[in-house]
Amino acid sequence: MARRKISKSQAVCIILLWGVLCYMLLAYSEKITFNVLFALVSSAIIVFVPLYKNMRNKD
Repeated sequence: MARRKISKSQAVCIILLWGVLCYMLLAYSEKITFNVLFALVSSAIIVFVPLYKNMRNKD
């Protein structure tokens, strides 16, 4: 199955939504613990690695 390429505007929307979710996580958590930091780092990996691979292979 062929995957569709992500356009730059779609990538920007994904990054902005991820940023809003991170802000909400930091703003509404009572204190910043290891679990909060782990959630931020793991979500960043899940979001940015596929975006990077998609943009790198775009011809």
